[in-house]
Amino acid sequence: MREKPQVLAREIVASSRLFRVEELQLRFANGVERTYERLVGKGSGYGAVMVVALLDAEHAVLVEEYCAGTDDYQLSLPKGLIEPGEDVLVAANRELKEEAGFGAERLELIAELSLSPGYMSQKIQVVLARDLYEESLPGDEPEPLRVDKVNLRELSALVQHPQFTEGRALAALYLVRDLLSQRGEFKL
Repeated sequence: MREKPQVLAREIVASSRLFRVEELQLRFANGVERTYERLVGKGSGYGAVMVVALLDAEHAVLVEEYCAGTDDYQLSLPKGLIEPGEDVLVAANRELKEEAGFGAERLELIAELSLSPGYMSQKIQVVLARDLYEESLPGDEPEPLRVDKVNLRELSALVQHPQFTEGRALAALYLVRDLLSQRGEFKL
């Protein structure tokens, strides 16, 4: 394993309601020095969850919501922040109820994904939700989200959909599809 660079200096250079920009002065093992910037979350950093909720053996829930980053409505998986003291699976079920109007009898932690490790410290927990039932909770979304679905057999076509551009959601769908296939629960 390579030796991590030495941190020569660290400073918060910008701050907003949600993020801080941290500047790092680093010296690598070969003596080269560089300045890096990264986004770090504000607060305690409890993390986030993304839910692959199966309606049946082949279909997963998608939600459509406005995304300020792309200034457009996008399809993605239900997701959100983990509240202080909240278990990952409890958070996943809460977010599923808030965003899609479903709860799940069975929840399973599948993976942890980094969002963009080159400049962000945040990670997201991917959770598989099964045995869904209808239940809604009020959430923090400014408007109701439209609920849609995707067939796990058609993920390559989903990439062509102009409203589906989130790489981490696509990765989560493929991870779940491959896991279920390996377990013999899904045939490609």
